Amino acid sequence: MHKRGAFTVASLTAGVLLLSACGGSDDPAEGDGPVTLSFQSLSDQPAAIAATEAIVADWNKANADVQVEIVPAGWDGIYDKLITQFNGGAAPDIIHYEAASIVPFAVDGYLADLTELMSDERIADIPEGILDTVTVDEKVIAYPTELQSYMVFANTTLLEEAGVEIPTGETMTWDQLQEIATKATGDGVHGLGWGLKSPTAAFMTMGPNFGGTYFEGSGADATLTVGEGELAIPTLVGEMKEEGTILPVSLTQSGSEVLASFYAGDIAMTIQGSFQAANIANDAPEGFEWTVLPPLEGPDGAGQAANPQTLSVNVDSEHVEESAEFLEFFTKAENLAALNEADALIPATTSAQELMAENLAGEPGWETVLSSGQHFTSAPYLFVDAYAQWKDTVATPAFQRFLAGETDSAALGDELTAGWDEITG
Repeated sequence: MHKRGAFTVASLTAGVLLLSACGGSDDPAEGDGPVTLSFQSLSDQPAAIAATEAIVADWNKANADVQVEIVPAGWDGIYDKLITQFNGGAAPDIIHYEAASIVPFAVDGYLADLTELMSDERIADIPEGILDTVTVDEKVIAYPTELQSYMVFANTTLLEEAGVEIPTGETMTWDQLQEIATKATGDGVHGLGWGLKSPTAAFMTMGPNFGGTYFEGSGADATLTVGEGELAIPTLVGEMKEEGTILPVSLTQSGSEVLASFYAGDIAMTIQGSFQAANIANDAPEGFEWTVLPPLEGPDGAGQAANPQTLSVNVDSEHVEESAEFLEFFTKAENLAALNEADALIPATTSAQELMAENLAGEPGWETVLSSGQHFTSAPYLFVDAYAQWKDTVATPAFQRFLAGETDSAALGDELTAGWDEITG
C-alpha cells in the first residue's frame, strides 16, 4: 500500500476514557456484561471533540447493552498506525479516517462490507457522488461524515465600489469570476487571490467543472488522461496572472496566508476551503463586509470531487452489526449537523445539510457554503494505487512550475503524463 496524506492534529481531551487495548471484544471475566465497541476518533478541534463526546454519550445512555468508548488518535501518522494495528490484530472496531486513505485498507480486505447494514434511509440521504467515494468493488466500506468544498469569498465593499453586481444565483460561472476580477482590479487592488502553494488538490477537486477527471480505472490498472478538461483551471489561473487580475504572490502561499491580503483590502476575492467561513467570521477586522459567492460552475456543472471523512468497521470486529448500528446513530441528521457545525465543514447527508442551514440561518456565508454540498461528485483518484506518489513527486512540482511561468500548458500536460508513465511503467 502507498502512504496517503495525513493532517496534523491534537488528540482528544483527557476526559475521554482511553482503552488500554483495542478490538472491542468482551472480557470473559465480566460475564454477560455489555458489548464494548472501541471507536478510534481523530476529531481534533475542541468543539468537534465535545460534539463527538456528546454523540457517544447520548448513544451510551440509550444503549446499555452496547457501550462505545472513544480511543483518541491524531491524524499525524495514523496511516502507519492503522497498518500496525491491522497486522497485529489490534485495530479498533470503528475507524475514523478519510476516503482518500481508507480505500487501500478496503481493497486489502481489512474493512467490513456495510452494504446490507447501511439503512435504505441513510443510502437515500447521501448524495450519489459522496456515496461513490466510499464504495469499493460495489461494497459500501464506510459512512461518510464531513467534507469541504472550494468557495469564492468576496469583499463586498470593494466589489460595490468597482460597480460589480454581486452574483446571487445558485451558481456562478468561471467567466463571471474572471469578469468580476477584472472590474475589481485597480488602484492597488487585485481582483482575486488564490493560495496555490499546494495546487494539486484544488485543481483535481474542481476539475469536474470542466470534465477533468484525470483518471480512469482503479488500482494498479488506472490510466491518466490530461486533456483540455484537466488543464482548464490551471490555464485560467495562468491567464489571470498574465492579465494582472490575480495577486501573483498568492500563488505561492497557503490559503490561510492569503487571508491577510483579503483582510487588508489588497484583493477583492479569494478562493478558499469552505471551512474558512468560520475563520473569517471570527478573525476579520471589525466592520469588514464580506460574503460567499455561489459555487463555481464550468461547462460540465458545479461538481467538485468529494473526499469525505469516514467511519468504517474493522472486518475482524466481533461486533460488526452493533458497530454499524452505532454508525447509523452517529450519522443521524442532528448528530452530523452538530459535528459539522463544530468543525465548520459540510455534512455528508442532505438532511444534515438542511438542518445545519437552519441552525446557522443568518450566519454569513453558510447558506451558500452548504448549498455546495449537493454538487459533490465521485473522485476517481481515490481508487488509484499510484496517486499519492504521482501527486507528491510529479503533479505538485509540475503545477508549481507552471504557475511560476516556467512552463506553458502544453509542457505541463507532458510533465504530468510523462511522470505518471515513469511511476507506473
